[in-house]
Amino acid sequence: MLGVNAAAQGGPNDGIAKRVAPCMTCHGKEGRAANDGYYPRIAGKPAGYLYNQLLNFRDGRRQQYPLMVYMVQHLSDDYLHEMAGFFADQHLPYPSPQAVGASAATLERGRHLATKGDPGRKLPACIACHGNALTGVAPAIPGLLGLPRDYINSQFGAWREGTRRAAAPDCMAEITRQLSTEDISAVSAWLSAQPVPADAVPVRSLPDKPPIACGSVPQ
Repeated sequence: MLGVNAAAQGGPNDGIAKRVAPCMTCHGKEGRAANDGYYPRIAGKPAGYLYNQLLNFRDGRRQQYPLMVYMVQHLSDDYLHEMAGFFADQHLPYPSPQAVGASAATLERGRHLATKGDPGRKLPACIACHGNALTGVAPAIPGLLGLPRDYINSQFGAWREGTRRAAAPDCMAEITRQLSTEDISAVSAWLSAQPVPADAVPVRSLPDKPPIACGSVPQ
């Protein structure tokens, strides 16, 4: 997001697309990062989720990317809302997933955790919160498809190390503490190998109440 602070100082007639153009240096044109890179796609993510992440960077809950912290540390809530809304409105095609090179057993383990969870460990399935299609839930739960495997792994690592946090109760930190290294590798491999539906958009609601409370998600 190189230069966002400077762009934020633009005149009142500067369009938001022009002012957030520096974000695309890392996140790709219109926020649709490539599937073989490290930076996440932000195009089409729920506006509430994007806003929460910008807040987390600004307010010190996400510390693994110092450049992001630096770029947003002086931006107002209103400006962060405007940025989040712009990228949330970018509904663009996804590329085909990259080959992940994981074994069939690893992929099956990842599929099971993502779609069934592990009741014996009281570990909820990914779909229980992120939607049956894993394309996210408005206004604040992101989709998990279309993200690079390395990025998914790094986020689990950040939750485990405490360099990524969210508003309490931090549900993802709680879930991550229950996952083994093998679990994380399997889930990230399976998720990154899934194609994204052509009409992928966050759903409006979940069919059932989420199995775990999350401070970043309105109740």
